[in-house]
Amino acid sequence: MSLNVEVHAQNMSVDDRLNDYVTTKVSKLDRYLSDIDVARVDLTYAKNARDANDRQVAQITIRGKRFVLRAEERTDDIYSALDSAVDKIQRRISRFKGKRARNRGDGTSVADLAADAMEMDQLEQIEDESLPEVVRRKKFLLLPMNELEAIEQMELLGHQDFFIYYDPDSDSINVLYRRRDDSLGLIETEIG
Repeated sequence: MSLNVEVHAQNMSVDDRLNDYVTTKVSKLDRYLSDIDVARVDLTYAKNARDANDRQVAQITIRGKRFVLRAEERTDDIYSALDSAVDKIQRRISRFKGKRARNRGDGTSVADLAADAMEMDQLEQIEDESLPEVVRRKKFLLLPMNELEAIEQMELLGHQDFFIYYDPDSDSINVLYRRRDDSLGLIETEIG
């Protein structure tokens, strides 16, 4: 069975050559991880990038029944951005498979607790110009996990700044975040 590859573009067009290149490169990922349901590739031309060398963005998201892995790369060429993103996702798959193999002893794994994020449509512009504009909204499925599993999942997904998860021990939604000194912080929420 061939891997289902979805190609999406923003602020750029995808010709047949680029589409074939993306499909060929990404469809090979099922050699490394056989239980991938879908691979989504988002290609973006970032008009407002700080550096002209970071305008071409390739993001690959692979989803399976109990996992989500993501990699993103930015360069001045969409083909090299895609190649780098494929390399990065292959490394993440390798790390993920190692963690899953180590966790098989007790029947649970970090993958069983992965949060599935679905991107929502952009909101209409806020009428009050004094407030910042919300330009993207995401919905997260919060699965129960402990702090260590959340740290591992944060690393697997490549979220550098923060990760949101549900902690069943404290019955709270927590936010794990990376501090400026590269250590981690934890916000434990409570309803007041």
